[in-house]
Amino acid sequence: MKETNERESLCDCDVIHGDAVEKVRGKMPKSDEFNRLSTFFKVFGDSTRVKIIWALDEQELCVCDLAVLLNASKSAISHQLSFLKQTNLVNFRREGKVVFYSLADDHIKNIFEAGREHINE
Repeated sequence: MKETNERESLCDCDVIHGDAVEKVRGKMPKSDEFNRLSTFFKVFGDSTRVKIIWALDEQELCVCDLAVLLNASKSAISHQLSFLKQTNLVNFRREGKVVFYSLADDHIKNIFEAGREHINE
């Protein structure tokens, strides 16, 4: 049955739909944008980072709070937060010696929540 599905998905035509190809080509972003988008979605490929995003979607938290919540070391959480900062997914603010983290903007919240909605359909 798998072979049939693979065969059915192959294009068996000899005609290239040039207008359609050119229309899409005209709108296609540059490679750099695809690379940045790929890096963005890699963030969601690690369950610890996804848990951190979920927690920060709920409330601003510090490293210690996240470590306790996720039953992880402060070092592991800090490492993941560093990656999330580099990819502009989280912001931070200092309050004395404590650093609080939050999601960078509503785009992150919306993408995360759309992903959750999709998998729970």
